[in-house]
Amino acid sequence: MHIHTALKRPTPHPSKTNPTQSARAPRHLLRQAAPIIGIGLFLFIWQAVVWLRLYPEFIIPSPAAVASRFVDVLLDGRLWLHTSTTALQIILGFALGATLAISVGYVVAKSLVFEAIVSPIFIAIQSTPVVAYAPLLVIWFGSGAASKVITSALIVFFPLLLNTVVGVRSVPNDQRDVMRLLNASRWQIFWQLEVPAALPILLGGLKVSATLAVIGAVVGEFVSAKAGLGYLIERADYDFDTPLVFVAIVMLALLARVMYGAVAWVERRVLRWRVK
Repeated sequence: MHIHTALKRPTPHPSKTNPTQSARAPRHLLRQAAPIIGIGLFLFIWQAVVWLRLYPEFIIPSPAAVASRFVDVLLDGRLWLHTSTTALQIILGFALGATLAISVGYVVAKSLVFEAIVSPIFIAIQSTPVVAYAPLLVIWFGSGAASKVITSALIVFFPLLLNTVVGVRSVPNDQRDVMRLLNASRWQIFWQLEVPAALPILLGGLKVSATLAVIGAVVGEFVSAKAGLGYLIERADYDFDTPLVFVAIVMLALLARVMYGAVAWVERRVLRWRVK
């Protein structure tokens, strides 16, 4: 036997799994199952409260009672009517508020004079609870969808405005100077420098604003509405139909989660270049 043959290291079998990958697999599965575990734990605690009779069932109904009521309003068409009404108002309000916030925020970020002019107005609007001026919006724009869309847009506007300003101003000045030395136009500086630099902060603000849009639409429906999940909650509360209130709350939570998830999906697609 040759010496080099005797000293040759054995080649690992290709079917053997990397120990690091084996250790990561359970963690990955746990992360995937975490939402289901959390929901299951919440339902168990909820059912335990019902079993212990800490509150009357007309105050805290059982999960089974809520599920039964969900099926009832789903089959008679009411749930789809009210959910679709609120969802449309949320989407329109979010789109309107985001468009205005990003546009105005960019101008504010580029002009200190404009910021000094509009800041007192924006701060005054933001510091006032939305329920205070929602009745005025109903008087001005009617009890239809317009007042709910505007209420939703207003509650979306200010947080996203701040994110836009911070994002645009986070661009280092030396990078702007380099672009100017290369004779880049304002459009090139905006599209090739400012937009990529501001996107992470901007998309983070969009995720928060997506959930706030739900609040704005529901507040508008509480003030005056003939349809929508906010209207459904008020009617159910008036009729002491607590399971129906829970159904509407669950649907609002799902709408907020869908809105947040949609923006998060866009964020993952747009910011793939950040993944190393």
